[in-house]
Amino acid sequence: MLSVSNHDRDVVDLTYVYPVISRRAGGVSLGINLNPNNACNWQCVYCQVPNLTRGVAPKVDLTLLEQELDGFLQQLLLGDYMLKHVPADCRTLQDIAISGNGEPTTCPHFSAVVALLLKMMDKYHLNIPLRLITNGSSVHKADVLQGLQWMGQHGGEVWFKVDAIGEQDSLAINGVSLSAAWQQQQLHITAKACPTWLQTCVLDMQGQQGQWAANYLAWLNGVLADHIQLEGVLLYGLARPSLQAGGAQLKSADSTFFQTFAKQIEALGLLVKVS
Repeated sequence: MLSVSNHDRDVVDLTYVYPVISRRAGGVSLGINLNPNNACNWQCVYCQVPNLTRGVAPKVDLTLLEQELDGFLQQLLLGDYMLKHVPADCRTLQDIAISGNGEPTTCPHFSAVVALLLKMMDKYHLNIPLRLITNGSSVHKADVLQGLQWMGQHGGEVWFKVDAIGEQDSLAINGVSLSAAWQQQQLHITAKACPTWLQTCVLDMQGQQGQWAANYLAWLNGVLADHIQLEGVLLYGLARPSLQAGGAQLKSADSTFFQTFAKQIEALGLLVKVS
Protein backbone atom coordinates (compact mmCIF):
# COMPACT_ATOMS: atom_id res chain seq x y z
CA MET A 1 0.00 0.00 0.00
CA LEU A 2 1.13 3.55 -0.71
CA SER A 3 1.74 5.77 2.31
CA VAL A 4 3.02 9.25 3.17
CA SER A 5 6.13 7.67 4.68
CA ASN A 6 7.25 6.01 1.43
CA HIS A 7 7.69 7.99 -1.79
CA ASP A 8 9.69 5.36 -3.66
CA ARG A 9 10.10 6.51 -7.27
CA ASP A 10 10.34 2.86 -8.40
CA VAL A 11 7.12 1.70 -6.77
CA VAL A 12 5.54 0.84 -10.15
CA ASP A 13 8.84 0.10 -11.93
CA LEU A 14 8.55 2.92 -14.46
CA THR A 15 11.22 5.41 -15.52
CA TYR A 16 9.30 8.67 -15.24
CA VAL A 17 5.93 8.04 -13.61
CA TYR A 18 5.32 7.18 -9.96
CA PRO A 19 2.32 7.47 -7.59
CA VAL A 20 2.56 8.72 -4.00
CA ILE A 21 0.21 9.74 -1.23
CA SER A 22 0.92 13.41 -0.61
CA ARG A 23 0.12 15.14 2.67
CA ARG A 24 0.12 18.54 1.01
CA ALA A 25 -1.96 17.46 -2.02
CA GLY A 26 -4.39 15.58 0.22
CA GLY A 27 -4.48 12.26 -1.63
CA VAL A 28 -2.82 10.53 -4.57
CA SER A 29 -0.29 12.61 -6.46
CA LEU A 30 1.01 11.23 -9.73
CA GLY A 31 4.67 12.20 -9.87
CA ILE A 32 6.70 12.89 -12.99
CA ASN A 33 10.38 12.24 -12.30
CA LEU A 34 12.52 14.14 -14.80
CA ASN A 35 15.68 13.27 -12.83
CA PRO A 36 15.96 9.47 -13.01
CA ASN A 37 19.74 9.99 -12.82
CA ASN A 38 19.36 11.18 -9.17
CA ALA A 39 21.08 14.46 -10.08
CA CYS A 40 20.20 17.84 -8.60
CA ASN A 41 21.85 21.24 -8.64
CA TRP A 42 21.10 21.61 -4.90
CA GLN A 43 21.77 19.20 -2.05
CA CYS A 44 19.18 19.80 0.63
CA VAL A 45 20.13 18.32 3.98
CA TYR A 46 16.68 16.72 4.39
CA CYS A 47 16.54 15.15 0.91
CA GLN A 48 15.28 11.55 0.75
CA VAL A 49 16.85 10.71 -2.61
CA PRO A 50 19.38 7.85 -2.41
CA ASN A 51 22.79 8.30 -4.08
CA LEU A 52 22.08 11.95 -4.83
CA THR A 53 24.68 13.60 -7.08
CA ARG A 54 25.27 17.16 -8.19
CA GLY A 55 24.12 17.73 -11.73
CA VAL A 56 21.13 18.36 -13.98
CA ALA A 57 18.31 16.37 -15.50
CA PRO A 58 19.07 14.34 -18.64
CA LYS A 59 17.13 14.53 -21.88
CA VAL A 60 13.68 13.02 -21.54
CA ASP A 61 12.41 10.26 -23.82
CA LEU A 62 9.07 11.94 -24.54
CA THR A 63 7.69 8.86 -26.30
CA LEU A 64 8.40 6.69 -23.27
CA LEU A 65 6.99 9.31 -20.91
CA GLU A 66 3.75 9.43 -22.89
CA GLN A 67 3.49 5.63 -22.96
CA GLU A 68 4.08 5.35 -19.21
CA LEU A 69 1.67 8.11 -18.32
CA ASP A 70 -1.06 6.84 -20.65
CA GLY A 71 -0.74 3.29 -19.36
CA PHE A 72 -0.66 4.21 -15.69
CA LEU A 73 -3.55 6.66 -15.91
CA GLN A 74 -5.61 3.82 -17.33
CA GLN A 75 -4.74 1.67 -14.31
CA LEU A 76 -5.37 4.52 -11.90
CA LEU A 77 -8.62 5.83 -13.32
CA LEU A 78 -10.15 2.81 -15.08
CA GLY A 79 -8.48 -0.17 -13.43
CA ASP A 80 -8.18 -1.47 -9.85
CA TYR A 81 -4.88 0.14 -8.82
CA MET A 82 -6.54 2.48 -6.31
CA LEU A 83 -8.46 -0.40 -4.73
CA LYS A 84 -5.37 -2.60 -4.39
CA HIS A 85 -2.72 -0.07 -3.43
CA VAL A 86 -4.29 3.06 -1.91
CA PRO A 87 -5.93 3.40 1.53
CA ALA A 88 -9.68 3.95 1.28
CA ASP A 89 -9.59 7.54 2.54
CA CYS A 90 -7.01 8.60 -0.09
CA ARG A 91 -8.46 7.16 -3.31
CA THR A 92 -8.64 10.43 -5.20
CA LEU A 93 -6.15 11.64 -7.80
CA GLN A 94 -5.37 15.17 -6.62
CA ASP A 95 -2.72 16.33 -9.07
CA ILE A 96 0.02 15.50 -11.52
CA ALA A 97 3.26 16.79 -10.01
CA ILE A 98 6.48 17.48 -11.87
CA SER A 99 8.88 16.48 -9.13
CA GLY A 100 11.16 13.52 -8.53
CA ASN A 101 14.82 12.90 -7.73
CA GLY A 102 16.27 16.33 -8.54
CA GLU A 103 15.42 19.80 -9.82
CA PRO A 104 13.01 19.24 -12.74
CA THR A 105 13.51 22.63 -14.38
CA THR A 106 17.08 21.64 -15.30
CA CYS A 107 15.46 19.37 -17.90
CA PRO A 108 16.75 20.56 -21.31
CA HIS A 109 13.25 20.59 -22.87
CA PHE A 110 10.98 21.41 -19.96
CA SER A 111 8.29 23.12 -22.02
CA ALA A 112 7.89 20.04 -24.24
CA VAL A 113 7.26 17.96 -21.10
CA VAL A 114 4.62 20.44 -19.91
CA ALA A 115 2.91 20.36 -23.32
CA LEU A 116 2.82 16.56 -23.24
CA LEU A 117 1.40 16.43 -19.71
CA LEU A 118 -1.33 18.95 -20.55
CA LYS A 119 -2.23 16.90 -23.65
CA MET A 120 -2.60 13.73 -21.57
CA MET A 121 -4.63 15.52 -18.91
CA ASP A 122 -6.97 16.73 -21.63
CA LYS A 123 -7.25 13.20 -23.06
CA TYR A 124 -8.46 11.88 -19.69
CA HIS A 125 -10.55 14.99 -18.88
CA LEU A 126 -8.61 15.57 -15.68
CA ASN A 127 -9.83 18.64 -13.82
CA ILE A 128 -6.88 18.68 -11.44
CA PRO A 129 -3.83 20.94 -11.25
CA LEU A 130 -0.55 20.28 -12.97
CA ARG A 131 1.96 21.20 -10.26
CA LEU A 132 5.66 21.95 -10.42
CA ILE A 133 7.77 21.48 -7.30
CA THR A 134 10.92 23.53 -7.83
CA ASN A 135 13.80 25.30 -6.17
CA GLY A 136 13.35 28.13 -8.66
CA SER A 137 16.92 28.11 -9.91
CA SER A 138 16.07 27.91 -13.65
CA VAL A 139 12.75 29.71 -13.92
CA HIS A 140 14.36 32.65 -15.72
CA LYS A 141 15.34 30.47 -18.70
CA ALA A 142 13.17 30.98 -21.78
CA ASP A 143 12.12 27.33 -22.21
CA VAL A 144 11.22 26.93 -18.53
CA LEU A 145 9.33 30.21 -18.52
CA GLN A 146 7.31 29.06 -21.54
CA GLY A 147 6.34 25.90 -19.66
CA LEU A 148 5.33 27.89 -16.59
CA GLN A 149 3.15 30.18 -18.68
CA TRP A 150 1.38 27.21 -20.27
CA MET A 151 0.80 25.75 -16.80
CA GLY A 152 -0.64 29.05 -15.60
CA GLN A 153 -2.99 29.21 -18.59
CA HIS A 154 -4.33 25.71 -17.79
CA GLY A 155 -4.99 25.98 -14.06
CA GLY A 156 -1.57 24.77 -12.92
CA GLU A 157 0.50 26.02 -10.04
CA VAL A 158 4.04 26.10 -8.71
CA TRP A 159 5.32 25.09 -5.28
CA PHE A 160 8.45 27.20 -4.91
CA LYS A 161 10.99 26.02 -2.34
CA VAL A 162 12.22 28.59 0.21
CA ASP A 163 13.69 26.88 3.27
CA ALA A 164 16.02 29.60 4.50
CA ILE A 165 16.86 33.22 3.79
CA GLY A 166 20.35 34.40 2.98
CA GLU A 167 23.64 32.85 2.05
CA GLN A 168 24.66 31.24 5.35
CA ASP A 169 21.38 29.51 6.18
CA SER A 170 20.65 28.43 2.60
CA LEU A 171 24.11 26.87 2.40
CA ALA A 172 23.45 24.92 5.60
CA ILE A 173 20.01 23.68 4.54
CA ASN A 174 20.04 23.60 0.73
CA GLY A 175 23.73 23.14 -0.01
CA VAL A 176 23.89 26.33 -2.07
CA SER A 177 24.64 29.93 -1.10
CA LEU A 178 21.68 32.11 -2.11
CA SER A 179 21.23 35.82 -1.60
CA ALA A 180 17.85 37.02 -0.35
CA ALA A 181 17.61 39.32 -3.37
CA TRP A 182 18.16 36.43 -5.80
CA GLN A 183 15.46 34.36 -4.06
CA GLN A 184 13.01 37.24 -4.37
CA GLN A 185 13.89 37.81 -8.02
CA GLN A 186 13.31 34.16 -8.98
CA LEU A 187 10.06 34.07 -7.03
CA HIS A 188 8.87 37.21 -8.81
CA ILE A 189 9.55 35.65 -12.24
CA THR A 190 7.68 32.49 -11.25
CA ALA A 191 4.63 34.14 -9.72
CA LYS A 192 4.14 36.38 -12.77
CA ALA A 193 4.01 33.31 -15.01
CA CYS A 194 1.95 30.87 -12.92
CA PRO A 195 0.05 30.86 -9.58
CA THR A 196 2.68 30.15 -6.92
CA TRP A 197 2.85 28.88 -3.36
CA LEU A 198 5.92 29.10 -1.17
CA GLN A 199 6.93 25.67 0.16
CA THR A 200 9.02 25.62 3.33
CA CYS A 201 10.45 22.72 5.31
CA VAL A 202 10.55 23.75 8.99
CA LEU A 203 13.39 22.05 10.81
CA ASP A 204 14.68 22.12 14.37
CA MET A 205 18.17 23.45 13.67
CA GLN A 206 19.89 23.42 17.06
CA GLY A 207 17.24 25.61 18.66
CA GLN A 208 17.77 28.55 16.32
CA GLN A 209 14.24 28.71 14.96
CA GLY A 210 13.69 32.19 16.39
CA GLN A 211 16.31 33.91 14.24
CA TRP A 212 15.43 31.74 11.24
CA ALA A 213 11.78 32.76 11.55
CA ALA A 214 12.66 36.45 11.95
CA ASN A 215 14.76 36.36 8.78
CA TYR A 216 11.99 34.55 6.88
CA LEU A 217 9.26 36.94 8.00
CA ALA A 218 11.35 40.01 7.17
CA TRP A 219 12.06 38.61 3.70
CA LEU A 220 8.40 37.74 3.18
CA ASN A 221 7.44 41.29 4.12
CA GLY A 222 9.77 42.50 1.37
CA VAL A 223 8.21 40.07 -1.11
CA LEU A 224 4.74 41.42 -0.39
CA ALA A 225 5.97 45.01 -0.49
CA ASP A 226 7.26 44.28 -4.00
CA HIS A 227 3.68 43.28 -4.93
CA ILE A 228 4.58 39.67 -5.69
CA GLN A 229 1.30 37.78 -5.77
CA LEU A 230 1.35 34.52 -3.79
CA GLU A 231 -1.34 31.88 -3.32
CA GLY A 232 -0.03 31.20 0.17
CA VAL A 233 2.60 29.30 2.13
CA LEU A 234 2.93 25.53 2.61
CA LEU A 235 4.75 24.68 5.85
CA TYR A 236 5.73 21.08 6.38
CA GLY A 237 7.89 18.85 8.57
CA LEU A 238 9.76 15.65 7.88
CA ALA A 239 7.71 12.59 6.93
CA ARG A 240 10.59 10.42 5.70
CA PRO A 241 14.22 10.07 6.81
CA SER A 242 16.95 12.04 5.06
CA LEU A 243 19.48 10.02 3.09
CA GLN A 244 22.10 12.80 3.02
CA ALA A 245 25.20 13.18 5.19
CA GLY A 246 24.16 14.43 8.61
CA GLY A 247 20.51 13.93 7.83
CA ALA A 248 19.92 11.23 10.42
CA GLN A 249 20.04 13.85 13.19
CA LEU A 250 17.39 16.08 11.62
CA LYS A 251 13.98 16.56 13.14
CA SER A 252 11.05 18.85 12.51
CA ALA A 253 10.37 21.88 14.66
CA ASP A 254 7.80 21.14 17.38
CA SER A 255 4.09 21.73 16.85
CA THR A 256 4.01 24.84 19.04
CA PHE A 257 6.62 26.54 16.85
CA PHE A 258 4.77 25.46 13.71
CA GLN A 259 1.51 27.00 14.88
CA THR A 260 3.12 30.21 16.11
CA PHE A 261 5.03 30.63 12.86
CA ALA A 262 1.91 29.96 10.81
CA LYS A 263 0.00 32.66 12.69
CA GLN A 264 2.83 35.14 12.12
CA ILE A 265 2.62 34.51 8.36
CA GLU A 266 -1.17 34.72 8.40
CA ALA A 267 -0.85 38.12 10.08
CA LEU A 268 0.83 39.31 6.89
CA GLY A 269 -2.35 38.45 4.99
CA LEU A 270 -1.32 35.11 3.48
CA LEU A 271 -3.06 31.75 3.56
CA VAL A 272 -0.98 29.11 5.38
CA LYS A 273 -1.33 25.31 5.22
CA VAL A 274 0.57 23.19 7.74
CA SER A 275 1.55 19.55 7.24
